[in-house]
Amino acid sequence: MFMTLDDAPAREISPRKSYVVVLLCWLAIFAEGYDVGVLGAILPALSNDPQWQLTPLQLGAMGSYTVFGMLIGGILAGMLSEIYGRKPLFILCLVVFASCMILSATAPTPAIFGLSRFIAGLGLGGIIPCAAALTTEFSPKARKSFNYGLMYSGYSIGILTAALISRAHVEEHGWRMMLLIGAAPLVLVPLMVALLPESLDWLVSRNQMAKAERVARRWNMNVPAPTARDGGLRWHEVLGRIFARERARETACFWSALFMGLMLVYGLGQWLPQIMRKSGYDLGNSLLFLAVFSLSSAIGGIFLGKLADRFGVRFVVSASYLLGAVGIFALSFQNSLIVNYVFVALAGFGTVAASLILTGFLAQRLSPEVRSAGTGWALSFSRLGALSGPLVGGALASTALPPAANFHVFAGVAVLAAVATALIPSRKN
Repeated sequence: MFMTLDDAPAREISPRKSYVVVLLCWLAIFAEGYDVGVLGAILPALSNDPQWQLTPLQLGAMGSYTVFGMLIGGILAGMLSEIYGRKPLFILCLVVFASCMILSATAPTPAIFGLSRFIAGLGLGGIIPCAAALTTEFSPKARKSFNYGLMYSGYSIGILTAALISRAHVEEHGWRMMLLIGAAPLVLVPLMVALLPESLDWLVSRNQMAKAERVARRWNMNVPAPTARDGGLRWHEVLGRIFARERARETACFWSALFMGLMLVYGLGQWLPQIMRKSGYDLGNSLLFLAVFSLSSAIGGIFLGKLADRFGVRFVVSASYLLGAVGIFALSFQNSLIVNYVFVALAGFGTVAASLILTGFLAQRLSPEVRSAGTGWALSFSRLGALSGPLVGGALASTALPPAANFHVFAGVAVLAAVATALIPSRKN
């Protein structure tokens, strides 16, 4: 007989043990951040490639290919993880996008490059839903937002690493080498297989009680009580739970806020170096703006997670989006280099960090049996915002408008994200 929450003393995973899962997920999210960030970091070099001779709109489309793949991959991986397990889907997605970095680095034509970016996006889109579900489940109740912010800081650190490596080596070694470095996460696969636990909620939903008991014993947790019939929910039942009528307002607010948030993340992430270069900065300083943006968002994610656990996620995230709007808007003025670094830091703190804490909040609000799928659907919808972010940046770059117009547009998007977050309904439980 196996002990459940109903017949055993409550056991909660210790913070120390939870950091193992946080670290493993952090490594995968770091790799995803590098993959996303390196495209923005190499954009100036890619725009000057004498063989491809890409237009601003074509450059914007390069980032959109990845995001379109992520849109599909988030839904597929989220749904499949509820059927086949979160751990195997997590590892498969890591292998797919890391392998595609090799294809991107050796692409002979823009068409092959775009195809490789789309396939990489399929894997990238599945990483976050699985990581969100695992981090949320294997975290103490009082530290869920903090652990999620800590885990997701890997995304920003990955973008920062891409910016720093590209700044130091892209002119000497070319943009292809920067992409090839992104295949390094393949060496992490054996570590993931050996150490990453399978979701207890998923094991119980599939009636794999012996495995659930082994995992619970290893991580000093209770085997959760079943919340669905043996064998788990069917795909249409999963969809029914995600799109339940009583959750319509909550779903609309979460999805809208994440849509705006990812438009900011991908729009600024890809175009910030190019915008700052058009504003008169050299390539090195332009890439440093992306580095500051990424570092501040990494620190901000951890800091906001701590604040969210104490003061509530809605208030903290809404205020952060507004702070980000101020930082973005302030970049439209002629400021000194140091002052602009401060405003870029505020922009990273109030956009990327806010969006990642909001994603963790969504995972907490979803019931365990649809946590991965529900997160995947929400993020896939928000990929439409991420898809439009690089295109908006490309469209603005192809006009005669001054660089300040980019900051005015993205600041308005941050305000809309703050409003949508504030409108998320509260729950008594």
